[in-house]
Amino acid sequence: MLFCTPSVFGELIAGAAKVDITNRDAGPVVGPLHARALVVSDGKQTVAFVSMDVVAIGEIGHIPNDFLPRVRQKLQESIGLSPDSVIVNASHCHGIPSDDVEQLTTEVVERAFRSMVPVVANAGVGTEDGISENRRLKLRSGKEADVRHAYALPPDDEVTGAGPVDPEIGVLRIDRKTGGTLAVLYNFACHPIQGVPGAKNTADITGFASEVIEQNLSDDHGEAVALFFQGCGGDINPIAYKDVAAPRDARPLGNQLGLSTLKVIRSIQCGDESNVRLNHTKLVLPRADLVDRIRRLEQEQQTLMQSLRGTSLNLKTFIPLLVQYRIDPEHPSYYSHRYLREQATGSNAVHHLDVENRGNIEAYIRNIHIMEELTRMQTNLALLKKHQAQNVAAGSRTVDVEVAAIRINDFRLLTFPGELTCQIGLNIKQAVEHDQTFIAGYTNGYIYYCPTAEQLQNVGGAQEDSDCILAPEWQQMFELHATGILKNLD
Repeated sequence: MLFCTPSVFGELIAGAAKVDITNRDAGPVVGPLHARALVVSDGKQTVAFVSMDVVAIGEIGHIPNDFLPRVRQKLQESIGLSPDSVIVNASHCHGIPSDDVEQLTTEVVERAFRSMVPVVANAGVGTEDGISENRRLKLRSGKEADVRHAYALPPDDEVTGAGPVDPEIGVLRIDRKTGGTLAVLYNFACHPIQGVPGAKNTADITGFASEVIEQNLSDDHGEAVALFFQGCGGDINPIAYKDVAAPRDARPLGNQLGLSTLKVIRSIQCGDESNVRLNHTKLVLPRADLVDRIRRLEQEQQTLMQSLRGTSLNLKTFIPLLVQYRIDPEHPSYYSHRYLREQATGSNAVHHLDVENRGNIEAYIRNIHIMEELTRMQTNLALLKKHQAQNVAAGSRTVDVEVAAIRINDFRLLTFPGELTCQIGLNIKQAVEHDQTFIAGYTNGYIYYCPTAEQLQNVGGAQEDSDCILAPEWQQMFELHATGILKNLD
């Protein structure tokens, strides 16, 4: 079979394309889902980047586990791409793709490959610190909880801090030599799970951001394609994720991310350097044994349940009393003149009533807080049991994962299949000491959350440390491996 290959070694060429992968039968759509492809080659090394508006590449959601190997096989057969050179990232939006997503994804890479033209490229870095927040909350007890819709937050007076955010936007800009921007690949860390009013099918924050970028960069020279590559967003939520005073709407956040990315793009001066490198490796990581932690958490659950106490109040009587005693704490049961009269006559009837009601209110509130903690514990305990069963069924104490390091001129990207938490990305960036190094989780597979060893001391307290198949030792192994293969790109 005859493949389209570069005719001049040392010249950078690239092609880009996108395709709508939205499932139109799944209900109304606001912000369609896409698969976008960028193929880059210097004549010696070719890399195909694919960004997909899906929750994950296999394991969860609507993309089956055989999706990646099948797409790679088809691309090897049709255009001669090495399987290792196909890098597929999930934005982690929770939209629903079409049933023919495998065929569409294969075709969009083929289109990008066959449309390659001479290009120039370079990298840039910017920031966006207004659309995201770390969802892990540090508590006075020393534990951590996370901000989810699956359960209630702990009381405000128990919260002492929150985890870090990485505001960095990493950008690869690729311009046609004939003029105009062909494609940009941008990397940012945030869960795109804001949604749109009416819970419609959507590509969410990052889908809107890519639309903004493409609309601003497309010109008479041709269409521009903006590929979003999700970063270390495992513990990063959209800002004000639990707001109940306004409809959940991803578009303003996506527009803001898109505009901040455009600012970076316009600051980048593309040069004639032509350097494409790929280090693709397998890493063997240890699986967790969660039996002891599950048993301890079940004991904690039992202790909490036994701490619940009966009160005279129910919801119907609690809410009116709470309002009364918050409106006027000094005179909750009646107007002030009755209190003055009882003070003058020596009667204490209303005073005793207030003492009794305040006690019942506080007892009811204590029960509420215990029940809220039980809901968090029950939800995360179910995740621990699920993953313990998975690890046992795997028949192996380890899991093999793909790790890739790609360099295009000054742009460096490390990929990993798990939901990396923010601190891990910050650690790797600091270790490699190269300003244009970026980390992409959710790539070439999916192995659930991958929190730090410190976060895994909190097992059962938050989703990130419960929805995880790895033992704490994984972090050091991965960070050492990651920094090694990144430095080998030089």
